[in-house]
Amino acid sequence: MRSSLLTLALAAPFLAACASFDGYNLTPGQSNAEEVEKVMGAPAEKRAGPGDETWYYYPRQPYGRKVFVARMAPDGRLIALEQRLNDENVARIVPNTTRAEQVRDLFGPPYQVQRFDKMERDVWSWHMRRYGDPGIPVALAVQMSMDGVVREVYIIDESRPGSGFGVFGGGGGGGVGVGIGF
Repeated sequence: MRSSLLTLALAAPFLAACASFDGYNLTPGQSNAEEVEKVMGAPAEKRAGPGDETWYYYPRQPYGRKVFVARMAPDGRLIALEQRLNDENVARIVPNTTRAEQVRDLFGPPYQVQRFDKMERDVWSWHMRRYGDPGIPVALAVQMSMDGVVREVYIIDESRPGSGFGVFGGGGGGGVGVGIGF
């Protein structure tokens, strides 16, 4: 009995830390900005949304493979808490049409930013899961020309040993890129 209580007491802080990962205990229309930050932590970025909304970005990269956006009303109340790194939002990126700011609005700050001067490309990347959770672990790489227009979108399968960011990260194995949205 005593060892069970000790185990529970030691585990409690870790369980409490995990509970705020996705903000499941926040209530749209009731929770305010202070509660959102208490539960989710300080946002990595705040951006203006449509209307007078303010969007708080909470990336859980690289291992969480999610980016949460807390959409806040002008009165400081939570409108919605959304997980943005999903197939539906990736499908909204249209090469040669979508702009960098639109990608940033969708996913918030990228996990990794790389510039390829000779290719005249900036590449923003995130880790996500395709086909829901648990899904397939992949890397999303969005390449933009210097004028801020998306030119290519790649989904790189990270489920196999030796796959992944070797293609873009300058190390590792031979990742397989699959272009989408063309």
